[in-house]
Amino acid sequence: MKRSHLVREIVETVALTGLIFVIIRFTIQGSHVSGISMEPGLVENQNVMVNKIAYIFHSPERGDVIVLHNPQNTNEDLIKRVVGLPGDTIKIDSMHIWVNDVPLKEPYINAPPNVPLNRVAKTWRVPPNEYFVLGDNRPSSEDSRYIGSIPKEFIVGQAVLVYWPLTNIHFIDTHSNVFSNIKKP
Repeated sequence: MKRSHLVREIVETVALTGLIFVIIRFTIQGSHVSGISMEPGLVENQNVMVNKIAYIFHSPERGDVIVLHNPQNTNEDLIKRVVGLPGDTIKIDSMHIWVNDVPLKEPYINAPPNVPLNRVAKTWRVPPNEYFVLGDNRPSSEDSRYIGSIPKEFIVGQAVLVYWPLTNIHFIDTHSNVFSNIKKP
């Protein structure tokens, strides 16, 4: 009797461990920050937790920091901020960005005064099921200004938490107030 009880407990423990592993594996993942394109908010060699199911029930929103597969090399993941949604019109000159004719005041960008943020001056219309993403360090970011809008299927998930190094654990700010007065197209 005791032996069958022990076997049952071992089987239950192994099954529960497997279930927890599967749930975690398909819902969150870690991602390593490479490069300086998201400075000052995210810096090189930080690790972030990515919510892979964030966009099952709703679409990405302006301000979300996302992890995505690089359309030019799908084996490489990038971290960028969503600025434009499907149907939005994005206008950029050397110093400013407008979304649907609303100028953005972006407190998360740390650039010296009067230094051009953008090498490209252009207007884009974001296609259906795609998103316009930018790095917070505009002068040093290869983003939608150069690689185009990102199809939804290339989005891995929402970066929600910096968990490494341990001395800098914090939730990632979406700065949703920056985008709050932009109307849907």
